[in-house]
Amino acid sequence: MDSIVVQGGIALQGKIKIAGAKNAALTLMPATLLSEEPLTLTNAPRLSDIQTMTALLQSLGVEVTSMQDGKVQVLSSHAMTSTTADYEIVRKMRASNLVLGPLLARHHQAVVSLPGGCAIGARPMDIHVTALEAMGAEIELKDGYLHATAKGGLKGARVPLRFASVGATENVLMAATLAKGTTIIENAAREPEIVDLAHCLRRMGAQIDGEGTSTITIEGVGRLGAATHPVVTDRIELGTYMLAPVFAGGEVECIGGRLDLVQSFAEKLDAAGVAVTETPDGLKVARKNGRPHAVNVTTEVFPGFPTDLQAQMMAMLCTAEGTSVLEEKIFENRFMHAPELIRMGADIEVQGGTATVHGVERLKGAPVMATDLRASVSLILAGLAAEGETIVSRVYHLDRGYEQVEEKLRAVGAKIERVAGS
Repeated sequence: MDSIVVQGGIALQGKIKIAGAKNAALTLMPATLLSEEPLTLTNAPRLSDIQTMTALLQSLGVEVTSMQDGKVQVLSSHAMTSTTADYEIVRKMRASNLVLGPLLARHHQAVVSLPGGCAIGARPMDIHVTALEAMGAEIELKDGYLHATAKGGLKGARVPLRFASVGATENVLMAATLAKGTTIIENAAREPEIVDLAHCLRRMGAQIDGEGTSTITIEGVGRLGAATHPVVTDRIELGTYMLAPVFAGGEVECIGGRLDLVQSFAEKLDAAGVAVTETPDGLKVARKNGRPHAVNVTTEVFPGFPTDLQAQMMAMLCTAEGTSVLEEKIFENRFMHAPELIRMGADIEVQGGTATVHGVERLKGAPVMATDLRASVSLILAGLAAEGETIVSRVYHLDRGYEQVEEKLRAVGAKIERVAGS
C-alpha cells in the first residue's frame, strides 16, 4: 500500500484550487436515473469514489462519458438494463444507497445492497426506508439487500425525518420529483450539497421550494429532461486546506472558497487566532500571531461545525495553547485518529464521544496509520507541523476524498511525497 511522507516545519505560501464537492457529485450523479435525457456535470472532482459511483451506474446501464481529464461527466440513462445495485460495488461506498430513491421514482422498483464506506459508525438505512415507505414504497430486507417496489409509482406525502439525515433527505428529494402530488420533507438536512442537488434537479425540470431550510416542498412532475450543472465547491476540502497554514505557518489562498460554505468552521478559526479573509478569488488564511488558541468544538448538522472537519481540527488543536474539548455528536467511532496523533506526541484523552486535547508546543514526526478518509488528511496536516519526518500509511482512504493532495501542498511549498507500496 502507498504511503505519504511529510517533512514538517516548512511555512507555506501560495494558492490552492479547491475542487468540486465529492459529496455533492456523488449525489448529483444518481440524479441521471430520473431522466432518459443526458445530465452533464462540470467542475467534477477526480476521486476514487467518483469512479466507484461511475461503476455502479454503469452496472445499471447508464452511459458515462468523462471529458476534460475527468472534470466534466456526461451521464445518460436512456438505455437502463438493471435496477439492482450489487453488493460488490455498493460495499465500497455508502453514497451508493442514493440510487434507491431515483430507481423507485422512475422504474418503480429497486434492489439495493446495504452500503459500506468508512468504519465510522452504523449510519443505518432505516430513515431512508421509513421515508420512502411514507411515499407508498414497499421495502423488505432480504439477504443483505433492500427489495423495494412502488406499484403504480410513488405518491406525494408528508415525510417527517426523525433525524436531519443528509442521505435520506437526498433520496426523498430525488424520489419526490417524479412522485404523484406534493411531498413535504420536514426536518430536512440543510447542507450546501442538498441545495446544489435541488438546483440541479430544478434545471432538469423539477419543482422544488425550500432547499437550505428544514422544510422542502416538491411538486411531482411527469418527466425530467436534460441539464448541465456545475458541482459546488467542496467545503470539506476547503476547510482542510484552510488549516494547512495554521499547522505549517505562512499564508494560503484557497481559490474558489466561499465563506458561506464554512461559516461555523471559520468562526472557530477566528476564535483560535486564525485570520480568514475574503478575496476576489476565494479565501486567504494565516495565523494572526504565533500558536493558535484552544477552542471547544461540537459537531452538528449544517450549519453547525461539520463532522468531516473534526479530525483535522483535532490535529490543529494538538499544538494550540490551552485545553480544548471536542464533542462528536454525528457519528460514533470517529476518534480513531487520536491514538495516531498521540504517537506524534499529542496529549489527548478520549471518553466516549468526547475528546479532551491538551495542547503541546510541538509534535514530532512518526510512522502513523490512517483509519478513515478524514483521519488520513488530519495526519498529513499534523505532519506539516511536526519536527522531522511523518510517514502516513494506508492512504488508500485519502484518494476517496482528496484529489492530488501531494501536488496541491507541494505547490505552496510543502515537502511531501507519495511512496508506492510493494
